[in-house]
Amino acid sequence: MMEQNDLEYFRNLLEGMLEEALRQGEMTLEDMTDNNEICADPADRATMESDRAFTLRIRDRERRLIKKIRAALQRLDDGTFGICDECGEDIGVPRLKARPVTKLCINCKSKQEEDEHLRGE
Repeated sequence: MMEQNDLEYFRNLLEGMLEEALRQGEMTLEDMTDNNEICADPADRATMESDRAFTLRIRDRERRLIKKIRAALQRLDDGTFGICDECGEDIGVPRLKARPVTKLCINCKSKQEEDEHLRGE
């Protein structure tokens, strides 16, 4: 069972991560709306479309991270933060510090990655 000061540490960490991710998301959207130029040159248009696709991938990654952070904060509220979804064991504090949104202990995560590798994912 995690101690109260650890729980507070992770709540502050996750809330800071959430604020940063939301801020980055707003900046990404502003960048996209600022770049509504009409390009006559096909090379410029291709570059602009490539940049837009890249920005959309970043935005999607930010959106997924925000969802994971909110889920981790919910687990803190539920009292299930730091417990592996797979085996029910405690997730070590060092692992949580490295990846605070994780839902798997290192052993279950390693097994998941092995299984994915064997399936060719």
